[in-house]
Amino acid sequence: MSSEITVQKLNSVYLHITAEADIRRELSDYFSFEVPGYRFTPQFRNRVWDGKIRLYSYATGQLYVGLYPYLVEWCNRKNVDIKENNEISTFTTHTAADIQALIDSYDISITPRDYQFEAFKFALENERGLILSPTASGKSLIAYMLIRHYLNVIDNNILIIVPTTSLVEQLYKDFKSYGYDVENNVSRNYHGYEIEEDKRVVISTWQSLYKLPKTFFADFGAVIGDEAHLFKAVSLTKIMTKLVDCKYRIGMTGTLDDSKTHKLVLQGLFGQVNKVVSSKELIEKKQLADLKIICLVLKYNEQDSKSIRGVKYHEELEFIAQNEQRNKYIRNLALALNGNTLCLFQLVEKHGEILFNLIKEKADPKRKVFFVYGGTETDDREKIRAITEKSDNAIIVASFGTFSTGINIRNLHNIVFSSPTKSPIRVLQSIGRGLRVGDRKDSATVYDISDNLAYKGKDNFTLNHFKERVNIYNREGFNYEIHTINLDK
Repeated sequence: MSSEITVQKLNSVYLHITAEADIRRELSDYFSFEVPGYRFTPQFRNRVWDGKIRLYSYATGQLYVGLYPYLVEWCNRKNVDIKENNEISTFTTHTAADIQALIDSYDISITPRDYQFEAFKFALENERGLILSPTASGKSLIAYMLIRHYLNVIDNNILIIVPTTSLVEQLYKDFKSYGYDVENNVSRNYHGYEIEEDKRVVISTWQSLYKLPKTFFADFGAVIGDEAHLFKAVSLTKIMTKLVDCKYRIGMTGTLDDSKTHKLVLQGLFGQVNKVVSSKELIEKKQLADLKIICLVLKYNEQDSKSIRGVKYHEELEFIAQNEQRNKYIRNLALALNGNTLCLFQLVEKHGEILFNLIKEKADPKRKVFFVYGGTETDDREKIRAITEKSDNAIIVASFGTFSTGINIRNLHNIVFSSPTKSPIRVLQSIGRGLRVGDRKDSATVYDISDNLAYKGKDNFTLNHFKERVNIYNREGFNYEIHTINLDK
């Protein structure tokens, strides 16, 4: 077997690797990963897909540029020499004084915090990368400083990709609040808006981009992916691989999926991860609200526990969602809490609507109670956000999908997890909704509702999900306490 490979950078997306067949096969295995849950997909069941994503092509020899460090690591471990036919990656050094002078020239209405400064410095020095910074840490300011920089160093346009229409509007408003003339410089792209060709900055949902032709993406020299972890891998790949001449590529996210596959796809398309700060650090610095997590484990009677023994996950979820005692407990909890309260659910018709109606029926007529789900228009969500900011006792019953990302309410005091989840992304993003510091708020409480339906020593699905959430809390260094509630009393 040859002990040398040749690597050439084809464009801003792909490297080409020349090597003997044995090495190419090893690389193909090394960069192949099983997709979580692949066994349940129709493609796998119909035997048209083996459940793997291959980030290196044996046939073409192509590998994402962002995975070059992994290639180097593999070669070092295998004692394989790498010959570069052209420059693969670039790194430029900037002094703190130089960075500060740049920021000062932007005349921003607020002063960047130290970690925002470091994130900006990292992006300038590396040209590409994945910035890991928790929810509510001010990633929009980092994005704004980057677009101001890119506007000065490239002749073509800048593309900002976000997962939701709410985030398009949020970034647009944030940029305006920083002092930028968004009306003349920023174009929004989603349903109801069309891209204005005379504006160099485009903020778009990925849903509005992934079907556009390759020629559209030729105008962009820099791309920023905000909340990058929420992009569907296939759609993100379609977009990012069309940006072949896009030199500057920065992804930003609050957390990464536990899936190695998803992480490597993001790194391949954007670059290496740079964790700039943690939620715990920001809480300790009083830059985020103090966080308290109260875990409420609901204990069911033996008959209920026996009734769901052996059922499938979705059947257990529906049982929990439609349990009258459970829903009334959540209703009473929401009504008893002081301050603005967000109740998050998973199933719209089978749970969200039930909770909303229960709470609305018993709430004081003067108390504002809102219902938000995927069908709620962007303008209506914004109205609810604005009303809640001025209120001190509103209740928002919202789906995880619509409110765990992209809607920022500084004046949010309580978050209730009304539905079970084990996704680190969903958990941390949802908690982040309450961590913003406001003029009338410096703390937040999360009420984690879980369900003990264990029977004869065997735990139920959602109880195991609760254990996963506790692992997340431990890993993040969050303070939490656990209480058992007997639903029969």
